[in-house]
Amino acid sequence: MKRRLLLLAATSLVATSCASTTVMSGSAAIPAHAADWSVPVDGGPMPVDWVATFNDPRLGALVAEADGANPSLSAAFARLDAAQASARAANAGRLPSISAGGDVSRTERNAGGSNSFGADLSASWEVDVWGRLSDRARAGVSDAEASRADLDGARLSLAAQVAKAWFILLEARLQTELAERDVEAKERSLSFIERRFSAGVSRSSDVRTFRSALASSRSTLALRQRAEASAARSLEILLGRYPSNAIEHDYDLPDLGPLTGVGDPADLLVRRPDILAAEARLNSAGYRASEARRALLPRLSLTGTTGSGGTQIEDLLDPDTLVSNLIGSLTAPIFSGGALRAERDRSEAAARAQLHTYVNTVLLAWREAEDAIFSDALLAERVAAQTEAFEQAAAAEELVDRQYRSGLATIFELLDAQSRRNSAESLLYSARRERATNRVDIYLAIGGDFLSANAAQE
Repeated sequence: MKRRLLLLAATSLVATSCASTTVMSGSAAIPAHAADWSVPVDGGPMPVDWVATFNDPRLGALVAEADGANPSLSAAFARLDAAQASARAANAGRLPSISAGGDVSRTERNAGGSNSFGADLSASWEVDVWGRLSDRARAGVSDAEASRADLDGARLSLAAQVAKAWFILLEARLQTELAERDVEAKERSLSFIERRFSAGVSRSSDVRTFRSALASSRSTLALRQRAEASAARSLEILLGRYPSNAIEHDYDLPDLGPLTGVGDPADLLVRRPDILAAEARLNSAGYRASEARRALLPRLSLTGTTGSGGTQIEDLLDPDTLVSNLIGSLTAPIFSGGALRAERDRSEAAARAQLHTYVNTVLLAWREAEDAIFSDALLAERVAAQTEAFEQAAAAEELVDRQYRSGLATIFELLDAQSRRNSAESLLYSARRERATNRVDIYLAIGGDFLSANAAQE
C-alpha cells in the first residue's frame, strides 16, 4: 500500500511539474505611446518641489501641516504598517517552526504517590522545493510595495487637495471683498441719488431702483461671506485642526508663468503612485497564481522532536533521559473535491483582471496628464482675455458714473456699467483660481514631488 501511494505521488509530481510559473508583466500589455505630449510644452526636468513653484510660503506650510496631521493620511500609514506585517508573516512560512513544552503530573497510590516531569522541544519545516512558499513571500512583499505606493499617492493627493482648498479660500476672500466694495459703492451712489431727489433733480423711481440694487448687492455679500466661511472650514478639515477658525488668508492668488518641467509620457510609469501600486498588485497577483499552481505539487516536510522526563526535576537535564526523533514526509494532493484546481483557476483569472486594471490605470493617467497640460495654455488665454474685459469694464463704469452725475446717462446705464464691472472682476478671480487649480492637477497627474515635514524626516 505504501509503495502504491509513493508511486501515485511520483506520478503526480511528473504530471504537474511542467505547470507554468511565469509571473505576468504589465509592460508588454501597455499600448505603444508617443515619446512626447500631443500638445506643445516644455517637457524638461520636473521640479523637485512643485508646491514651491507657486511662490507662496503659506501654502508650503499648510501642505506640511496637513502631511503631519491629516487623519486620512494617518490611516494610510497604518495600512502600510499592516501590509508590512503581513509580508513578514508570509515570509515566516519559509523558516522552521520551533516550539517547546513541559508537563508535571502526580500519581497517588495506596502505598504513596509519585511525581512525573517532562519537557520537549519540537521543530517542523516545510522544504520549499518548488518555490511555493517563496511565491507567497514575494506576494506579501508586493502587497507591501502597493501599500507604500498607496501611501505616496495619498500624500500627493492630500497636498493637491490642500493647494486647491487654499486657492478656493483665496478666491472666496477676493469675491467677498469685491461684494463689500460693491455694497459700499452703491451706498455712496444711493446717497448721491437721494440728495438729488431731495433737490428735485432725480425721480423717485431712481431712488427705488437703486435701493433695490443695493439690497441685491447686500444679498450677494451674504452669499460670498457664507462661501468664504465654508471654504475655510474645508481647508481646516484637511489640516486636521477643525474647528479653529484661525487660518490667515489675506493673500492674493498666484501669478503663474509658462508651464515647464512636465517630463514625458514614459515618466508617468515610474512616477505616478497609482501606476506603481497597480504594478505591485499585478506582481502580487502573479505570485499568488504561481503559488496556487504549485499547491498541486507534492510537499516535503521535516519534523523533529526531542524530550526528556523522569520522576525528579533533575532528570530533565540528564542526557540519558533524552529521546529524539526525526521524521520526513512527502505528501501529494490526490483528491480535494477540486478545491486546489479551482483556487488555481481563480488566482490566474484574478491575475489577468489585475493586468487589465494596470493597463487601464496607465491609459487614464496619460489622459489626465494631457487634459491638464492642454488646459493650461487655454486657461492662460482666458485669464489674459478676462483681465482685458475687467479693465475695459472698469473704465466704462468710471465714465458712465461721471456722465450720470452730469445728467448725461440714465440710472439704468449706471447700474448696467456697475454690474458689468463687478461681473468682469468676479470672473477674473474665478479664471485665475481655475488656472491655479489646473496647475495643481498637472502636478498631480504627472506624479510630481513635493517637500513636507514627513518627507524631510524620511
